[in-house]
Amino acid sequence: MPASSYALYRSPPAAMGGLSVRGIGRHRVSRAIVRRKLPDFAVVLVEEGRGWLETGAAGRQAIVAPCLFWLFPDTAHSYGPDDPGWNERWALFGGSLTRDFTRMRLIVEQAPVVPLSDLGGMRLLFDRLHAELSPDTPLGQAEAAATLYRLVVQAARQDAGQSGGDAHPDLRGAIDDLRDQACEPIDFNALASGFGMSPATLRRRFALHTGLSPKAFQLRIRLDLAKQLLAATDSPVEAVAQAVGFTDAFYFSRLFRSREDCSPSEFRRRHRRV
Repeated sequence: MPASSYALYRSPPAAMGGLSVRGIGRHRVSRAIVRRKLPDFAVVLVEEGRGWLETGAAGRQAIVAPCLFWLFPDTAHSYGPDDPGWNERWALFGGSLTRDFTRMRLIVEQAPVVPLSDLGGMRLLFDRLHAELSPDTPLGQAEAAATLYRLVVQAARQDAGQSGGDAHPDLRGAIDDLRDQACEPIDFNALASGFGMSPATLRRRFALHTGLSPKAFQLRIRLDLAKQLLAATDSPVEAVAQAVGFTDAFYFSRLFRSREDCSPSEFRRRHRRV
């Protein structure tokens, strides 16, 4: 192995339930790994070389450096380099925050490979993980968790940049239209037709990109605007409901309570700014 090869493994403190880095390593890979299952999530950074990755959810994927790929816990995967091998770095991680990564589609099991436009920036994050995890202290492990979170976000940003940010060239326009008209009645069939899609295709691509259906996306925007109005104005709850597109103030209040765990009036008392 090259002199720069290393592997560190850490058992996180019981208090670190949200996100923890369980291992970090760097080495040269010359042979395939076949049908392996890991107990944790893993991210593998391929710095140079090419090869393949195969998973049940994504099938066989080409690996061309620079790129990284995600591995999911308790899920069989195989991967390996073409001759003469590749250089890789890896990190193992887990915790309840990984559910947010998958729900927000920052990590996608059906699309695990992320081409990288900024290999240098990703290397720096892996270097930082190694430096933070090496002392084996609670502070170092907390710092490593923060760096891992940043790594996930940076990878998602580069992935969006490589794909133009959308699963479909017209999807950004549909998202912008829905955001701009969120407080108005929207004909979703007409919206889909205007962008050359069926309603089912719009819903599927919208959910793939945002993690929400178009109606759920519209509702989230309406409630966020309602919270702004409740905190910053003296407008009655009925007027706030109408301003964000609800004709029935009682329905608005019930919906608000179910989503925010408090009534609109209670929210206003807690966040009053005027």
